[in-house]
Amino acid sequence: MLTRIIAVFSMIVAAASVAAAGVCTVNDNGVNYRGGPGPEYPVLGTVNRGQNLNYGGRAGDWIKGDLWGGSTGVWIYVAYLDC
Repeated sequence: MLTRIIAVFSMIVAAASVAAAGVCTVNDNGVNYRGGPGPEYPVLGTVNRGQNLNYGGRAGDWIKGDLWGGSTGVWIYVAYLDC
């Protein structure tokens, strides 16, 4: 039970830190951005390290946002973002 409480708390803290950030930055090259929160959604394009994304929400391990100077409402896997 305590392990589950700690896990839930960790997820809440992580989500809060992303939301507070407001802007995320891509941390790798050739990162796909997608039309939805998962690998089953179509790849709409790719971005490289340093590209910024205005944070717009989260679904599991996927961050939704608007690329600076580019597409809006895209999804990127959280491991490829620094928020």
